[in-house]
Amino acid sequence: MILSEKAARVIKEGEMKIRVIRSGMYQKLTFTVAKEKAGEIEYYELATDRLIDASELSRIAEEVGLPVRAHNGRAFPKGTSARDFQVSAL
Repeated sequence: MILSEKAARVIKEGEMKIRVIRSGMYQKLTFTVAKEKAGEIEYYELATDRLIDASELSRIAEEVGLPVRAHNGRAFPKGTSARDFQVSAL
């Protein structure tokens, strides 16, 4: 899979501030680029230690073009899996 310009820029910079809705309020959270292992695959994702609703995680994943992990779950852009974001393939 070829990354979008936005996703490639985020990986290069190492972090991104994103406006999210938490508990009914808008907040700006910093997401950092992390490498995660799933079996033998190592892939990039955006990570935060905060609780974020699943619908917000999905929105962020679609908007940025990278998997997103929060304290309570993980979301991938539609039609993708960890294999699409492998460190060795990018």
